[in-house]
Amino acid sequence: MKRPLPLPMESGRLSLRDRLEVRPLVRQALERGQPVVALESTVLTHGIPRPGNFEIARKVEEEVRGAGASPATIAVLDGRFVVGLEQEELEVVCAQPDMRKLNRRDLAPAAALGWSGGTTVSATMVLAQIAGIRVFATGGIGGVHRGASGDVSSDLTELSRTPVAVVCSGAKAILDLPRTLEWLETAGVPIVGWKTETFPEFFSAGGLLPVSARVDSADEAARLIEAQEQLGAGALVCVPCPPEEAVPAETLSVALQSAELEASAAGVRGKDLTPFLLARLVELTGGSTLRANLALLRNNARVAAQIARALLHGERSPR
Repeated sequence: MKRPLPLPMESGRLSLRDRLEVRPLVRQALERGQPVVALESTVLTHGIPRPGNFEIARKVEEEVRGAGASPATIAVLDGRFVVGLEQEELEVVCAQPDMRKLNRRDLAPAAALGWSGGTTVSATMVLAQIAGIRVFATGGIGGVHRGASGDVSSDLTELSRTPVAVVCSGAKAILDLPRTLEWLETAGVPIVGWKTETFPEFFSAGGLLPVSARVDSADEAARLIEAQEQLGAGALVCVPCPPEEAVPAETLSVALQSAELEASAAGVRGKDLTPFLLARLVELTGGSTLRANLALLRNNARVAAQIARALLHGERSPR
């Protein structure tokens, strides 16, 4: 892959907006008013084991295309914010073991210092909004961690201030889900159940915690998202994991307790904790959580594409 040109400067200063590079297929779709779905890259760099991460990246993009939208996988390459990775770039992101995990806080250092990395939910939302993309599909968002650490993911604050709809399967199962939902309520973020009234629990279907609103079609979701955009914030559209791949809650609970003990003993904390726990869950459940993750990623991509299409005025049915 070619090295980038020197940093663009405005009046001697680094311009973050000028660091955004929207690849031709995505730019063309946006200019023509066609539906586009943003996809994150941290799930590829830190969530799914190599080399299978590249194959699932392609499959998720294919799901978006198959549902009538253009995929825009987002990552940072040598300090440039790339929206709509081309295949060569996607291969690099999936193959390089030293890619950083980048959230909103890391975008300015990445641009100034030429870092490369996968974008988390918060960073992907920021870059998607700058590019003009309104819908973003992922697996599960970050949230409030369990225990007394007080660790709160930047994903939550981003949802409260960036008007991009995030289609996911709830928050990652390793988190304190009740506290995560309380945080979102305080921040004014609607928790929208896709054909469900209960909050999905990532690998599991959920069933104990309520959502704040339910939608049963892409058109209903689009109306809600449009209203939330006027408030200057994002909406969380929660899609249950496909039942044929969902992991029983008890199986997940036992494995998570074991993984947490290992993480504590090893001193793993901060943004290293989530990838550590997810990797151990794959091993402790005999691959069940990985299969669930792949299934929900593809399913969420399809739903996000349907919603992106419904957000276009020409494809919306009047209420």
